[in-house]
Amino acid sequence: MNKKESKEQPEEFDDRKRTRRKDMLKMFYGMEEKPIDQNDPLNIDSPSFNKDMFLQKLKHEKSLAELMDTENDMAKQIRMLDSDMQTLVYENYNKFISATDTIRTMKRDFRQMEDQMEKLTNNMAAITELNSNINASMKENRGKIEKLSGVHSVLQKLQFLFELPSRLQKCLEMGSYSAAVSYYIRTKSVLHRYRDMESFSGINKDCNFIISEIIKKLKETFHNKESSTHELGECVGLLLKLEEPADLLCDEYLQHSRQKLDENLKELESYLVHDPNKGFLSIDILEFVDRGCNGFLSNLALTIASYEKLFLKRDHQQRNESKTTNRKYEKQTNSSSQQDDQITQMRLVASNKLATFVKDLLDIYFRLIESRLMMDKRAQDNALVVRALDRFYRRLQATKNLLPDSDMMKCGKDIVIRITKARCKHFNLSLREYFSDCLSDARTAIAPTKNTNVNKMVDLSELVTATASALLNQVKSTLADIQLFTISDNNFSNIQYFQHEFSCDDVRENIIVDFIVHINNVMSEICETSDSKQSPELILILSRLCRDFELSTVEYILTLTDEQFHINTRNKKTSLTEITVEMGMTAQRLLNCYVKSCGNSISRMIRTSVESRDWLQSPEPRQVRAVMRRVVEDITRTDLMVGSLYEEGLKKARSSDSSKRTFPYQTSLSRQRDRPHWGAYAPSSNLDNSLLSNIQKLFSERIDIFSTVDFSRTSIVTGVVKLVLKTLLECVRLKTLGKYGLQQLQVDCHYLQLYLWRFVSDEKLVHTLLDEVLTSCVNRCVEVVFMEPSVIDVICERG
Repeated sequence: MNKKESKEQPEEFDDRKRTRRKDMLKMFYGMEEKPIDQNDPLNIDSPSFNKDMFLQKLKHEKSLAELMDTENDMAKQIRMLDSDMQTLVYENYNKFISATDTIRTMKRDFRQMEDQMEKLTNNMAAITELNSNINASMKENRGKIEKLSGVHSVLQKLQFLFELPSRLQKCLEMGSYSAAVSYYIRTKSVLHRYRDMESFSGINKDCNFIISEIIKKLKETFHNKESSTHELGECVGLLLKLEEPADLLCDEYLQHSRQKLDENLKELESYLVHDPNKGFLSIDILEFVDRGCNGFLSNLALTIASYEKLFLKRDHQQRNESKTTNRKYEKQTNSSSQQDDQITQMRLVASNKLATFVKDLLDIYFRLIESRLMMDKRAQDNALVVRALDRFYRRLQATKNLLPDSDMMKCGKDIVIRITKARCKHFNLSLREYFSDCLSDARTAIAPTKNTNVNKMVDLSELVTATASALLNQVKSTLADIQLFTISDNNFSNIQYFQHEFSCDDVRENIIVDFIVHINNVMSEICETSDSKQSPELILILSRLCRDFELSTVEYILTLTDEQFHINTRNKKTSLTEITVEMGMTAQRLLNCYVKSCGNSISRMIRTSVESRDWLQSPEPRQVRAVMRRVVEDITRTDLMVGSLYEEGLKKARSSDSSKRTFPYQTSLSRQRDRPHWGAYAPSSNLDNSLLSNIQKLFSERIDIFSTVDFSRTSIVTGVVKLVLKTLLECVRLKTLGKYGLQQLQVDCHYLQLYLWRFVSDEKLVHTLLDEVLTSCVNRCVEVVFMEPSVIDVICERG
């Protein structure tokens, strides 16, 4: 029967579902059926349909062809209805059979149930009659039985009272203090009530004496250092049942528990001392935290739980017992309320004692944990420190659940924040030290050694790339280590500090931005000390590195930091523009310092060569001086170094005879001496070549020797060349020359002109400065005799 019903139910559900789906489709497409007029004789679906009227209407309204079409449509509808009827009969045939079987089974089952119900009714009537007979026969003896039962119960209680001293003594001898206290508590009120009766007075005295001995035994166990926590809890519970002062028991219990906890703290403190044999701490930070959690915090949690069970949660039991006793002996409600106030007051005192106890111990524990964590603030393995912090914070949360009102979590959060800030300072110092090491490596790489060829050049481009790559990788590694603090698996990552302040202030500002500013400051200091301590190559490398930081590296580092730590634009204290502008200014200063340092290095060589020579007694020049060849070599080497780091830059168009130019000052000066009008001014005005030179300067373009250079190869080398030629000019002005001294400087200047023009942005600059040098030579010469240009060319080609 049940199987058939279960088959029918899904089929009925499918029909309802199918009908509902059809109705929804009709509603969606606007095909809802209109209500049928029940009284319309012309509606074929109406119960009042009249076939004669319907046929007569069709004959009047439609033609023969339309009538034939209507007949065909109706024939089709009849066939469709027959087909639908057959389908419905076929689909519901099984349902009809199942329904018939179900009805047949129900008739049979109901017939059996009627027979069983009739038998049950007869049995209930017989039982009722028998119960009435028993009650009638036992009515007379029921009262006697109740009296005898009451007497028996009283006798049993009296027997228990008389046997109570012996029972208590036996429990004392066996050490079953719990049973003895239970017996005594059950009879205490009766003994106290009838203590004035002679028969109960002796029993009361004996019981009190035995109970006092039990109290002594319990206190001995309570003060024993070897007693376990379970034994302590049992002793305190029994003493409280015996109405020992709760406040004294609280103090003694906490004092006894503190001995074990102090041992745990002393053990932790012993691990803070360096091992003299190993030279370092005996255990790592993670093991230290584990021992603190598994030792001290576990014992503290067990102490708190036992204390609450004994002194705080027990108050509810005492309150319920007092209410039961008051109802039993019908005491006044004022007494009950007084007891409730006493219990509440005792609970408050016990809670305060526990809070003070826990706070004192946790202060020591926090100090030890923070001291150990601070010892590892410079540790290389940051993952170990993060795991230790997470384990410490997680176990502290579990202990906090036992004391919800305690502020231990605030202290724990403060420790986590202080350690995190200390780690951030460590990361900043590590980055600074790493940058210092990179500078030392760069100095070592460019410094010549005994076995190194002096003329062999270091690939400065690779050195800059390696330094920048090393710094960038170190920053990435540092960010990866710092990101361990923000992993969602860490319980302390939910602290508010890690939501904003950690990312924006400590990571972005105090580590990354501060490191970039430190790089900028170090490079600025190098600019200030470049004249005496730093090599020009190092200054050039740092200028390129600083330029790369300005253009791309700083932006990449800050963007990476913002993406990894989800820093919003409004939370950024230092903008990218501020940093890049400072970097650009420092790069410019470094480049100016490089030009100055490199120019001074070559200028010292020129000054020494000019000052150490006697130009009045100079021999006839046969070759280019070695110092000039050295000048060209140094400038060429400078050009190669700068070219490896900076792009070419803009240059003015070269003239076709730049390398073959002979100095126009020679012919111009000769012409000036031979011109006829010079003789006319000679007697009166004493006009000399110096005046002509100064007049010529008025119409020539001014050359700024110490102008700011651009970040290009041509501009940098041009600045060096200007300094060198200006130094040569100033040195010549201080010397008095002979005939051969003038000719030697002619050769030197021509040699410099042959090679230096290709390094500068405008060859006119070299020509102008060398013209000034030769003009000064003429002014300082006592016998002006120029060397033939052809001879100068031969000497320079041979040199």
